[in-house]
Amino acid sequence: MLLKLLLLNFALAAYLTGVIWLVQLVHYPGFVQASGAGFAAFHQAHLRRMGWVVMGPMVAELLLAGWLAWAAKGLGAAGWWSLALVVGIWLTTFFISVPFHNRLTRDGYNYITIDGLVRTNWLRTLAWTARMLLLGAWLWQQL
Repeated sequence: MLLKLLLLNFALAAYLTGVIWLVQLVHYPGFVQASGAGFAAFHQAHLRRMGWVVMGPMVAELLLAGWLAWAAKGLGAAGWWSLALVVGIWLTTFFISVPFHNRLTRDGYNYITIDGLVRTNWLRTLAWTARMLLLGAWLWQQL
């Protein structure tokens, strides 16, 4: 059972790591190319579409990370570190990234806000990458 739970956690972490790297290196930096009258519609479309891509997997990841930490409590700290990274990602998302998006929704195109979004998104990018590597190493040990 633990192996299946670990595998599910790894699969979600790998998926979300891939998404966040694409967002970090391609999508968010591309916001600067969408300046002008069409930016508001572009940004709203981004929010709507990204919601479909990440919200379900993020909720599943949070629940499964909690379950993994609880189920593997006797196997060391890896499960708790994995959960801590997910909690950190959620906190960063809702207290840093969402406010930047709210500013873009309210104020429209603003290079400084976009730059802030790109720079602070490294926190989530590195956290998801670290979680994927942690889970991958743990999975490798279990196999």
